This record gives sequence, structure tokens and C-alpha cells, in this order.
Amino acid sequence: MNIRLHIQACTQGRCLPLLPAPTQGAGCTGGHGLLAPEPWALPRLDVGTNLCGACGTALFKVTGRAWLPPVAAESLHAVNAFLLTALVDLPEGPLELTPRKEGLSLAWVTLSDRGARGQRTDLSGPAIAVAVGAALPLCHCQGFLLPDEPQELRALLTDLALNQGYDLICTTGGTGLSPRDTTPQVTAALLDMPLPGFTQAMLAASLAKTPHAVISRAAAGALGRSIVINLPGSRKAVVENLAAVLPALPHALAKLQGDAADCGG
Repeated sequence: MNIRLHIQACTQGRCLPLLPAPTQGAGCTGGHGLLAPEPWALPRLDVGTNLCGACGTALFKVTGRAWLPPVAAESLHAVNAFLLTALVDLPEGPLELTPRKEGLSLAWVTLSDRGARGQRTDLSGPAIAVAVGAALPLCHCQGFLLPDEPQELRALLTDLALNQGYDLICTTGGTGLSPRDTTPQVTAALLDMPLPGFTQAMLAASLAKTPHAVISRAAAGALGRSIVINLPGSRKAVVENLAAVLPALPHALAKLQGDAADCGG
């Protein structure tokens, strides 16, 4: 399904909200915006989806979603807008774009009180991006940094999976026994389906390195069409745990997202 838009002039790297056509000229976007009729009729646009022009060149990438205040004086309702990042410089005018998603989208979430205060450099989160990117084709990757606050993690995981549509969401930190370690119980309470095989494989990999692995409480499973995996807080343990489950991820995500092919015998 193609999408017909009227765009304001924008430069490469500019992030713009996809807004309904009646908001053309509204001041909330600072003169920039993507204006689409009948937003309710848009196809599913998960994070990482490219919007391609007639020649097949990717012009925009879906990089998030956000609730925006009403953009028309007569409206009472907030707008749940797609956020599109321009991949090239574009002039003002109409466009017809084709959605195309190739590869997987990854969100990594680092849980660290000290990191959130700027007192600690995050090494584990970027290690997730490197490890997953080396093993799987990624179309989009984004990191997030939170304190060890269960409410903030609950809200972010729900948004990343159910609103933004990330394929894979990996957390790092908060899986031990400290009073502020709440990542596993927050994650487990949200999951639609647990994946005990993932946690068992990660535990086995960790036990091969250290007996302290037995205190890990990591959870893993499906939330909507996303797979969520809790990883330890150290960079080394992140790499070891991911190595145990990465080979199974493409098949697991394909089945979760509706692949009806036989699994083989």
C-alpha cells in the first residue's frame, strides 16, 4: 500500500512527525511536517520501515512514534504520530511513498542509576548493538538509558514493543539480587509468552564461565510481536549471553510475526 504525502522542505537527518492533512500550516511543527490524509488508513509502520520513492530510493525511515498535543484549534485529541527521519534532502511538494522493511529493529535499554546520573559510562548497551549487528541484519538500532525504576522500565518496554514495533528489545542490568534490581519481575509481568529456553541457554553459557551465574533472574519472552531479553549488566556477560540465543532469534521472530512455513523435520 502506497502512502501519498505532502511534505515541507526538509534536510537529511531531520526528524518530522507524520500528521494528518488538515493540520497543514499548523505551527506545532515549526513549519516542517509530513501531511497525510486519512491517517487511520495508514499501513503498519514499525520502527525501521523505509518509505521509498518511485525509483526505489529510501527517502524516509520510521524512527519512532510519539503522542503530540492537538495540532488543530478545533481538536480535543492528541495525535499518535509516526516520527520519520529524512534520509536525503527533499524539497516541498507531494510524494507517493512505498513502505519497505528489510532487516530487524533493535532497541537496547540500559538500567543503571549511576549511568542515568552521568556517573558511569555505559559499555553494556553498545555491546548489545555490536553483538546483534554482527550476527543479524539490522535496519534500525536505538539505545535507551534508564535509572533502576520499575515504572519507567514498564512504560518503556510497553511503548517499544506495542507502540513502536521493535523486533528485538534487550535490557542490560538489574538482573541480580540488589534491592534496586527489578528488571526481571517488571519484564516477566509484561510478557505474553515466556521463552524459558532462552533463559536456560543463557544460564548454561554463564555457568560455564562463573558459578555466580546462578543468581541471575533474567526473563525472556514475547510481548506483542517483539522478543524481549534481559541480559546481565557487565559487557562481557552481555556478549556471552547473546551468543547463546542469537542463532535462534531469526526463526523465533519469524514465527512470532506470523510465518506459517513448516519448521522442518
